[in-house]
Amino acid sequence: MKYHTNICRLALFLCALALAGCGGANKKNAETPAAEQNFDADASYALGMDVASSIKGGGVSPDLDAFFKGFTEVMRGDETRFSEEEAGQKIQEAFMSMMEKANEGLKQAETEFLAENSKKAGVVITGSGLQYEVLSQGNGPSPAATDVVRVNYEGTFTDGSVFDSSYSRGEPTEFPLNGVISGWTEGIQLMSVGSKYRFYVPSELGYGPRGSGPIPPYSPLIFEVELLAIVEPEQ
Repeated sequence: MKYHTNICRLALFLCALALAGCGGANKKNAETPAAEQNFDADASYALGMDVASSIKGGGVSPDLDAFFKGFTEVMRGDETRFSEEEAGQKIQEAFMSMMEKANEGLKQAETEFLAENSKKAGVVITGSGLQYEVLSQGNGPSPAATDVVRVNYEGTFTDGSVFDSSYSRGEPTEFPLNGVISGWTEGIQLMSVGSKYRFYVPSELGYGPRGSGPIPPYSPLIFEVELLAIVEPEQ
């Protein structure tokens, strides 16, 4: 998750740097106001270090000759290769390509996890690819997709780290089944009140290729869910 956060922050930083600078694109030999020349050699060196640290920290390895050429032309007010719009597009395309390559590894890891998990005794796989285990079976009714349910649950990543838990908040939660991720909508309808299931939710039934908040892209998620009640609508 940290990698993607750094990439996004760096993308914004570089876009801002490039677009602000390219505002002077095609203004050959524009004069630099004296008020802007306020960094001495030491401060300028430190600024270069800071920019480089931001770029390197984001996992980017630019072509240094091209980078310094673009940087120098903007700083001097020389005519640049790209317009402001073109520069922003080039940066965006490069970051999208980087993220796609990084996500290839995440997709592969998800595929391998789900394939291995499906071999465990007691794991059932539905037509959508949802995997689940029955930990205890209740004898109450089963909800429909339009019902509101009350549950206790804990959500973990495949490494066992917890990202969400009603237990840690000290109270169950209620929600309409048609208002949550499709893995939950499908899975909880399989349960009867009083049951406890463990769900292995593929990313396509969860938060997909983009992720959400603390959920990285292509994350299979594990939920232990207790179905406590089907909430009757208020009269």
